[in-house]
Amino acid sequence: MFKLVLICAVIGMAVALPVGDESKAEVLSRKDDVRPDGFDASLETDNKISRSESGDEKGNIHGSFSWVSPEGELIEVKYVADENGYQPSSASLPVAPPIPEAIQRSLEWIAAHPPAPEH
Repeated sequence: MFKLVLICAVIGMAVALPVGDESKAEVLSRKDDVRPDGFDASLETDNKISRSESGDEKGNIHGSFSWVSPEGELIEVKYVADENGYQPSSASLPVAPPIPEAIQRSLEWIAAHPPAPEH
C-alpha cells in the first residue's frame, strides 16, 4: 500500500510541474562541421539560447554559450577547455571575496619561513 501511495505522489508531483516555453523552443540555426583537424558547431534557438564552439585535433576546445535568465538578464559564458582544464569566464560567475589581510600576512610568512626538513 505504501508503495502505491508513493508512486501516486511521485506521478502527481511530475504532472504538477510547470512546463515552460523552453520545452517548445525552435531551432533557428544549427551548424555542425566535423573535420579531421577539428570541428565547429553552433546552435541558436528562438528563446535566446545559443552556443558556439570549435575544437582541434588535440582536444582543445573554445567556445561560448548564453541564455536569458528568469530575471531577464542575458547570461554569457566563454570558455576554454584544454590541457589546463575547463576555464570559464563570465561577468555572471561568482567571485571569491578578497583574502583577509591577516590571512594574507600569515600566508606570506609561511612562504618566507618554510619548515625545517625532518632527518
